[in-house]
Amino acid sequence: MLVESASNMKVQEHVPLRELTTLKIGGTARYFVSISYVEELEKAVLFAREKRLPVIVLGGGSNVLLSDREIDAVVVKINVKGIEWTPLLIPPLKRGEGKGGEDFVLVTAGAGESWDGLVEQAIKRGYWGIENLSGIPGTVGAAPIQNIGAYGTEIKDVLEWVEALNTKTGKVRRISNRECSFGYRDSIFKTPSGKALIITRVALKLSKDGMSNLEYKDLKDRFMIHDSRFKKKEVTLAAIRKGVLEIRSRKFPDLHECGTAGSFFKNPIISQEQFAELKKKYRDMPGFKLKVNGPACAEASAGRQKPTVKLSLAWILDNICGLKGFQRGNVGLFARQPLVLVQNGEASAEEIEAFAKEIVRIVKEKTDIDVEWEVQKIS
Repeated sequence: MLVESASNMKVQEHVPLRELTTLKIGGTARYFVSISYVEELEKAVLFAREKRLPVIVLGGGSNVLLSDREIDAVVVKINVKGIEWTPLLIPPLKRGEGKGGEDFVLVTAGAGESWDGLVEQAIKRGYWGIENLSGIPGTVGAAPIQNIGAYGTEIKDVLEWVEALNTKTGKVRRISNRECSFGYRDSIFKTPSGKALIITRVALKLSKDGMSNLEYKDLKDRFMIHDSRFKKKEVTLAAIRKGVLEIRSRKFPDLHECGTAGSFFKNPIISQEQFAELKKKYRDMPGFKLKVNGPACAEASAGRQKPTVKLSLAWILDNICGLKGFQRGNVGLFARQPLVLVQNGEASAEEIEAFAKEIVRIVKEKTDIDVEWEVQKIS
């Protein structure tokens, strides 16, 4: 059914959302509107205000768990498209400050563009910076919210700014990298005030004269970095993308074969002291030093110990908890990557939530580590 808003914008009612998420879970939206232009988004926000309902943004649906019931909100599907490639020439730096004169490009993409599609285009054009982020599902607009990352790279490393509409003021403004307050799978957009911001465009600074980042273990093994014949400069962008996609294909299920949101849980961040205690009991437990920043930094600093080590939750789930491939009913942990939760097509949102809570409880009992969801719950 279609209704007319005060601005003559057509809005759908009681729209099924299940097929708009990769988990294949979800009820209906009280109101639903697909947005292709910022002007339409402004009208949708006004419509929600008239109805006294919240606005819920849906991008590629790859990082959400929707309620099975009707969501009493205006659900906005962001389809803002368009990609611009603006060449930049950085002037030579002063002596002792590094080299300049390198060719860069400022890539400005609409929030509704496919993230992996953007990565593929950048690689074809010969630009470095996001090749390690190949294969990540979802849209460009959702990428800064999570500060998506993989294989030693995060979007914060290349992001220049985002443009966002503030649903409270109705104004669009540009937000710099620093203002985004990026942290591990964290940003200002996940804070109470930041949730009023709807990203419409994203700008990334990529380089024509880049260098491969192959320090992550899987990439080291893939490119045989320890082999004396290895030559880092000979690794091409296309080769890195192919390698990343091959690694991901071994770790993640096919989105067409089952319902999944990718990595359902975050890797825990703990203090150096807590990590040292765990290492006494689990000698092989891997840990990676991490400088905490972003919105979580203030919370971490308020405690007795500031988190400085990122753990591999996949390793914990497999080697300590014995949960790799664990299943209950219609839900389970993926056999090749226990960070990934999958469902067979018959699960409910309540079933997935109960399963996820059980995993969190088991990890807490075994290790005293608190595990957080990476997936956003919307009800």
